[in-house]
Amino acid sequence: MKKNIHPENYRTVLFYDSNAKTGFLIRSCARTNGTMKWQDGNEYPVFMCDTSSASHPYYTGKTRQLATEGRVSDFTNRFAKFGLKSR
Repeated sequence: MKKNIHPENYRTVLFYDSNAKTGFLIRSCARTNGTMKWQDGNEYPVFMCDTSSASHPYYTGKTRQLATEGRVSDFTNRFAKFGLKSR
């Protein structure tokens, strides 16, 4: 690695994916607020991620289906009870 080309805060950072409950140790200068103890017993600055290659559908091959039937049937199912009158 060349000398004097990286910022002073270039260090090993734990990027932790909260959805997949997994982390990656990467050298970075990302700003962090806390620390977390990792599997090797050392404590690292932690950068919390919502999505990484461990949880993103593109990398995992698992698709997320938000609506399987469609908007009209979703609306009908949700508001069906309002159309019923008690007799």
